[in-house]
Amino acid sequence: MNIESLRDYCLSKEYVEETFPFGDDTLVFKVGGKIFLLCGLDKPDRFNVKCDPERAVLLREEFEDVQPGWHSNKKHWNTVFMNGSLSDRQLIDMIDHSYDLIIDKLPKNRRF
Repeated sequence: MNIESLRDYCLSKEYVEETFPFGDDTLVFKVGGKIFLLCGLDKPDRFNVKCDPERAVLLREEFEDVQPGWHSNKKHWNTVFMNGSLSDRQLIDMIDHSYDLIIDKLPKNRRF
């Protein structure tokens, strides 16, 4: 997976919006107005995703390319490197998990 396929995948999910709230160099994907993925355009080989705290620790222990979220709450966010050591399926699973966490936390009147 690269930044283009990452972007395509995120935008293929329902109700996702692409924004640049932190400047032109940080690509942000939101659902229901909440961030589920960030990617710095100056470092397109990695992205940050939200993660259940227990799962976050397990992923970090299992995979060298999953680290505590850079510039994020390290309990709830992971930085994931897209350098080929993780499969596209593994990356997609992490993206889907982040997206689902946001959907599940939305108030019932804002869920899709």
